[in-house]
Amino acid sequence: MAWTYILECADGSLYVGSTRDLDRRISEHDAGLGSAYTRRPGRRPVRLAWAVQMERLDDAFRYEKQVQGWSRAKRLALIEGRLDDLPGLAWGRSLPPRPTSQP
Repeated sequence: MAWTYILECADGSLYVGSTRDLDRRISEHDAGLGSAYTRRPGRRPVRLAWAVQMERLDDAFRYEKQVQGWSRAKRLALIEGRLDDLPGLAWGRSLPPRPTSQP
């Protein structure tokens, strides 16, 4: 089994990762032994904000990479369980329409 997870850092930022052992990995992040991102000053302590378990590590890693590309608003919707909001929060959906060229 494997996990994709989101941590909320002490500075309010969100970190996305994947692992086989969720408890161990959170402890590593919290102790400053995790990723370079969570080792930075002001990022600890961390708390688990969201996680999903998957059958395979490569699936968890793929989902990690997908969620890493999401906006903060979209990640928060996932954390809060507002799954119906996810499509509307995709990049570009909230941008104004591009001006049309005139002849």
